[in-house]
Amino acid sequence: MQLIDGKSLAHKVQENVAKEVEELKQVKNIVPGLAVLLIGDDPASHAYVNMKAKACERVGFYSITHNMPDTISQDEIIATIEMMNANPRIDGILVQLPLPKHIDTDRILEVIDPKKDVDGFHAYNVGRLVTGLDSFVACTPLGVMKMFEEYDIDLQGKDVCVVGASNIVGKPMASLLLNANATVTITHIFTKDLKAHTSQADIVVVGVGVPGLIKEDMVKEGAIVIDIGINRIEDGSLVGDVDFKNVAPKCSYITPVPGGVGPMTIAMLLSNTLKSAKQRA
Repeated sequence: MQLIDGKSLAHKVQENVAKEVEELKQVKNIVPGLAVLLIGDDPASHAYVNMKAKACERVGFYSITHNMPDTISQDEIIATIEMMNANPRIDGILVQLPLPKHIDTDRILEVIDPKKDVDGFHAYNVGRLVTGLDSFVACTPLGVMKMFEEYDIDLQGKDVCVVGASNIVGKPMASLLLNANATVTITHIFTKDLKAHTSQADIVVVGVGVPGLIKEDMVKEGAIVIDIGINRIEDGSLVGDVDFKNVAPKCSYITPVPGGVGPMTIAMLLSNTLKSAKQRA
């Protein structure tokens, strides 16, 4: 069993981004810029946005966070996004989800200029991903693909079971795997017999937010398990969607939680923002 070390890979990605940022500054006098909209006072969202801001600082990006109260109107949010769409210093626009219930998330995401949609959530970029065209791809699934690449895991012809069908993780993950010529099964909360699908798969990718959902008898010997879930349990510790202690010995590769997929999400956000800045150049 080999652990897939997302922390060290994310560090490597960030080092490469920092080098390219320095070159972009020297040659084109361009500093990549990322703008984040943070609405409300959800502690997890604030912690995540702070991590993003620190990462931007480390690689030499210009970054700005628009803190807004959860009472803000939808029109005010749209006006702020349109202002950033028009700002030539901003290469990436990120709306931290989830949004307050009175805000139409789909409408907000559609307002973002697809060329600045570094989260890969705009329908334009999703459509390009599905059809195999170059696009901005959601950062977490993109991070998983980077892990496969780093560990020389060939996806062609592999049976992959994706557990979870969200727009942010499951669906883009399935599209990326299909584009890499894997055979993909997507399962979700209404799947009748989850074990029947996961136990046949060469690779299981899970991200649903249910601690310990994937048990030892649900994966076959030698499987590769990618755990995207991150859950804080009663004792305060962080765990994934996989019963790691019992599942890991059966695996050829597995991601830990924490230290697996999580760090790759921010690394890919930086990579996407750099990609947008280079298009400006």
